[in-house]
Amino acid sequence: MASHQDFVDYVAEQLREAGTIRSRKMFGEYGLYCDGVFFAVICDDQFYIKITPAGEAAFPHLSKAPPYEGANDYIWVEDVDDRDTMTALTRITCLALQSQPQKRRK
Repeated sequence: MASHQDFVDYVAEQLREAGTIRSRKMFGEYGLYCDGVFFAVICDDQFYIKITPAGEAAFPHLSKAPPYEGANDYIWVEDVDDRDTMTALTRITCLALQSQPQKRRK
């Protein structure tokens, strides 16, 4: 089941204080970027953020689940109305992802 553009727009609006949020359609679902960093996916109208040690430490109570069959676990943000938590987790995650060495493309 594909996600709806209205849900993607709502999540992006909720995250507006985290940075410049851009969505990109991928395989019927959506990838999210914050200031150019790929940090999350939306699958079946559910919001998932990549797991980083800093994100796990700051929000240990948030559930983890794969966004689709065969995927690695992500942090599942069930309450997309909680703007403060979403924004803080996005900032922490993107800072951690930016500090990781970039993979070289072949």
